[in-house]
Amino acid sequence: MSDLLAKYAALEQLLDELAQASSDSYEEKTVADLAIRHERIARRMEAIGNRRILEVSDRDAHRAVGCVTATEFLQTKLRVTQPKKRLKEVQALEPMHAMTGEKLPPVCPNTARELAAGAIGPDHVHAVLDVMAKIPTAVEPEHRAFAEQTLAEFATTLTPKEIAAAGVRILAHLDPDGTLTDDRDRARNRKLNLGCQDSQLMSTLTATLDPITRALFDVVLAKWAAPGMNNPDDDQSPRGDGAEISSDALREAADRDCRSQSQRNHDALKALLDAAVNGGLLGQSHRGLPPQIIVSITDAQLREHAGIARTVTGADLPISEVVKLAANAQTHLAVFSDVTDEPLFFGRSRRLASQSQRLMAFAKYKGCSKDDCPTPFAHTEMHHAENDWADGGLTDSPHMAPACGPHNRAVGTEPHQWTTQKITDGPDKGRYGWRRNTDPPETLRANQLHRIDELLQRYRNPPDAVPAVSRRFDITWPGVELYPAA
Repeated sequence: MSDLLAKYAALEQLLDELAQASSDSYEEKTVADLAIRHERIARRMEAIGNRRILEVSDRDAHRAVGCVTATEFLQTKLRVTQPKKRLKEVQALEPMHAMTGEKLPPVCPNTARELAAGAIGPDHVHAVLDVMAKIPTAVEPEHRAFAEQTLAEFATTLTPKEIAAAGVRILAHLDPDGTLTDDRDRARNRKLNLGCQDSQLMSTLTATLDPITRALFDVVLAKWAAPGMNNPDDDQSPRGDGAEISSDALREAADRDCRSQSQRNHDALKALLDAAVNGGLLGQSHRGLPPQIIVSITDAQLREHAGIARTVTGADLPISEVVKLAANAQTHLAVFSDVTDEPLFFGRSRRLASQSQRLMAFAKYKGCSKDDCPTPFAHTEMHHAENDWADGGLTDSPHMAPACGPHNRAVGTEPHQWTTQKITDGPDKGRYGWRRNTDPPETLRANQLHRIDELLQRYRNPPDAVPAVSRRFDITWPGVELYPAA
């Protein structure tokens, strides 16, 4: 055992002893000091952990434990909840290699020093990095370095929120007239993030818009979010841009409109997205699928108007909303079978999967087939899972499975790569599982992440229970397509 391995083993043993130890016999001042020392040590461990992460990234060591990327390593092996944010911290605080090979000093050396000493924590670090990211590119390097030094000093006594407030003063000092900020800075700071769905299936949209995007959005809202426009609670409300609606009709709709400006903005964006999806703006295909709302449901969900439907892009829709979509379109019912009128078996005649093959795969997998991969189906490729195309694989539905780009390219014969094979028994029978090329071989694992509802149903109805009779079918209509759950 190397010296470093021995030290980590000793540390783990010491942590076990600390976990069992009690501070009941100490006076209050000592108990408080122990809590302070513990927090400082935990922060120092964060800095050491950043060094370990950098070493893994530099040497591609994540491949040795079955991870395709460093981000996947942080997310699955280290269980870091925000892996990209942690990597940003590593890049700013650790010495990085230049293109020519030599090591460069940390971008934020003073912040790195304070974290290594345990004087500040990760939240303080990210508050400093957020301010540093807003400093204009044209600011002189020595002024930028002084700002980082000042922020690091502030971080030892201020809260992250107070650091952000102090950063505003620093930015005002560096660029009092706003003349240093240029297009490079605006381009660097532009962003739009769509948050995860909450328990009500609602999502938070946050954005930092550049000036032109802001101006365009203002124009859209002025027209589409005007009082009375695109009101989902008023079936007489003008839709779209209301170009063919008379001023009297719009005035009457405005009088009936009780929405707030924020709600009108939301409904305008919804109407704009609907026009883009159903108006042909997105073209005919995206990754082999029609660029429309595509969901997978069962006839029981339709019959009971209950449950959650998963879209091809990974969003969840309540069945009540799916029914509303269906009510506004002409439906077409077709029996779902293993082989439809369109050929799903192409052999070696074509390499890329057809649209019907991808829809079949969506119904079966819902997303990337690699275990624990959260990538939704719309962002996957069709992987020749039985045999790679280069090795004579066939473009047949039974021999293919969806895989995201990184995992699709991770399949191979090398020790750090993966093998896919069809599971022949158990609840995942018929699906392709993944295992790393190890000796002895690992157990095949299917991805359960996209099929939580199926797992819950399996839990409620164990294998020895009498199965309920259920049909499988697909429903399609213009703008919305429903396909069967596997």
